Amino acid sequence: MKTKHICMGVLAAVWLTAIAQAADTYKLDPAHSVVGFSVTHLLINNVKGRFGEFTGTVAVDNGAIKEAEGTIQTKSVDTGVAARDKDLRGPNFFDVEKYPTITFKSKRSEKKGNETLLVGDFTMHGVTKELSLPVKLKGPIKDPWGNNRIGLEAKTTLSRKDYGMTKGAPMVGDEIEIEINAEATKK
Repeated sequence: MKTKHICMGVLAAVWLTAIAQAADTYKLDPAHSVVGFSVTHLLINNVKGRFGEFTGTVAVDNGAIKEAEGTIQTKSVDTGVAARDKDLRGPNFFDVEKYPTITFKSKRSEKKGNETLLVGDFTMHGVTKELSLPVKLKGPIKDPWGNNRIGLEAKTTLSRKDYGMTKGAPMVGDEIEIEINAEATKK
């Protein structure tokens, strides 16, 4: 019986140590973050836009990103031109009534120098594909209000055809450049 109590004590100590060493979770700060995109128009110009509503979390352990997930509200697309934004929200593009969100959930991470490659499931327009997202991590720092804060930069390119978004071609290019510049605070 005494051996059982010792084993239980050792297991409890190991469990508490694992919790203490667990990754820190950070929540995106939308007031200091931008999720943007760029696409060619008529093969001569890049049109830029952004999403105004999004959420996300990032787990960081020993200075490396271990996992991340995020959700974008497609209705929040904004290119600065009301008529274009209305078209983007409609069935020709994002079809926000049918597909209200774009999501990313990492499955694994690979550290490469000062960059982390997050590999995960990216879902847009009802289609899920594996996406590799190179992310640079800055920080953590202590902000003026005493919060632990990190910075994140990510850029990638995807094909809108891969997600069933074929309307508008050839006036609207297929390749979409995605750029994320974000700050996140420790939960």
